[in-house]
Amino acid sequence: MTPLVAAAVLAAAITHASWNAIAHAIRDQLLSFTLISGGGALIGLVLACFAPLPASGARPYLLVSAALHVAYMLLLMRSFTLGDFGQMYPIARGTAPLVVTVLAAVFVGERPDGWATAGVAVASAGLVGLALWGIRGSGKRPHWPAILAALATGLAIAGYTTVDGVGVRASGTPLGYIAWLMILEGIAIPAYAFWRRRGELVPQLTPFAARGLLGAALSVAAYGLVLWAQTRAALAPIAALRESSIIVGAAIGTLFFKERFGAPRIAAAGLMVVGIGLMLHTS
Repeated sequence: MTPLVAAAVLAAAITHASWNAIAHAIRDQLLSFTLISGGGALIGLVLACFAPLPASGARPYLLVSAALHVAYMLLLMRSFTLGDFGQMYPIARGTAPLVVTVLAAVFVGERPDGWATAGVAVASAGLVGLALWGIRGSGKRPHWPAILAALATGLAIAGYTTVDGVGVRASGTPLGYIAWLMILEGIAIPAYAFWRRRGELVPQLTPFAARGLLGAALSVAAYGLVLWAQTRAALAPIAALRESSIIVGAAIGTLFFKERFGAPRIAAAGLMVVGIGLMLHTS
């Protein structure tokens, strides 16, 4: 992983945590994800006007990825509805790197060396620790339905990360791939919201339009950077480095949502930094 690729993935981590915080801050999650998904589809349409079509070999991956992204959005909506941002976000993100490592080894033939494997394991342990240690404050039990929703979200992330890692390489155009992915995945949730809310939808969306569309732009930028990086480096280290967004998410949870940070989170964040260092050892 070159410094340029690492910088792109870190930039994606910051923008990803930011759009997730915007999504969580809009209390009506259906409205939130309607704006973010629909805005992403509009941005994809604009990008598609300037980018070549993905190669035919990439199109099955686009369809599978779009379905996985819709599942991810629905699960993320559920986890944000049930739990704190500071707990749900790291569980969802922390689950993905180890699963991506396994999937990339089995289906893509990318077997990480000892340093990368240790780095992914340590970073993931830090991420999960950041999620589970002291998040809700002393004396409170974990909210298992929320945690299970976040774990399922992480599995969906791992699935689309692996699929897109293969698909974007087959597409011949990272820009065209992200454009059509945004179009395909961005239709489902707005269509469901239109059916569910009918004539009430537009008046309900209006007060949140600016924030939702900003979230959409950040979402497209975040994943576009990751897709570009996946054409230039192995999938597992990118997946793990991308999850440095947990540090940003923890800071956002503390500063804007008034969620507790504390020594356990600091220790877990330190583990994650060590893991990233190990992961990048051979670069």
